[in-house]
Amino acid sequence: MPLALRAVDHWQPALRGAPNENPFCELMARSNRVCAACLEVQRKLTEKTGDRSRTVTCFAGLSDSAVPIRVGDQLIGFLQTGQVLLKQSDKFRFDRVAKQLVNWGVEVDLSKAREAYFHTKVLTKKQYRAMLRLLEIFGRHLSILSNQLAVENSTAEPLAVTRAKQFIARNQDNAICLATVAKAVNTSTFYFCKLFKRATGLTFTDYLTRVRIEKAKTLLLDRNRRISEIAYDVGFQSLTHFNRIFRKLVGASPSSYRRSASKLA
Repeated sequence: MPLALRAVDHWQPALRGAPNENPFCELMARSNRVCAACLEVQRKLTEKTGDRSRTVTCFAGLSDSAVPIRVGDQLIGFLQTGQVLLKQSDKFRFDRVAKQLVNWGVEVDLSKAREAYFHTKVLTKKQYRAMLRLLEIFGRHLSILSNQLAVENSTAEPLAVTRAKQFIARNQDNAICLATVAKAVNTSTFYFCKLFKRATGLTFTDYLTRVRIEKAKTLLLDRNRRISEIAYDVGFQSLTHFNRIFRKLVGASPSSYRRSASKLA
């Protein structure tokens, strides 16, 4: 199954010009009228993006899907499939497509179009749903890894920042604040705030939140622990706040993350 990683602002079909581009789509792309229809499919694929995949079927019955990729709550791209048929092609279906092309005034060699159409990959709906589920899991893990990278140590950070991270790691389940950490590493609050943001790219509050969420993800693997208990154990004072921040950074609710992690275990 062809697959491409496309940017948010890339409006051309993800596999346009690629060696594994659908041969029928490659042939149709030579017509401005059909190309406009393809661009409309791309627009529909990327509108109203949530956490799940979106599938759109074009005038020729070819299905295309996109899975959103997020870093926290920011949408950065899509995992996009190539075009496939979810029903076996036959003469009646192609004749209907050919009629539409004629109505649009598209100049195309219908014998070549027929050959390309009948060489399109066919998947059952069950196979396609299973493939999309795997892509959603893969997309979620890409988002999770980005959050983990944001917490990792910088290779050349000031000693005060290193000590601050160590202090946070030891005390993240307590109600610690910026002034407490600055005092622990013997700096003024103002200086520490600027130093920490410059070294990590995150504010103290954002970093502390990410550390707590990473700890929560580990604790969620224990299905015997209640989510509310985990929320308070990692330092959140409100279950509602924990749920909102977890979804924002991980791209899924704590309960959804727990279910997904259990399936992969």
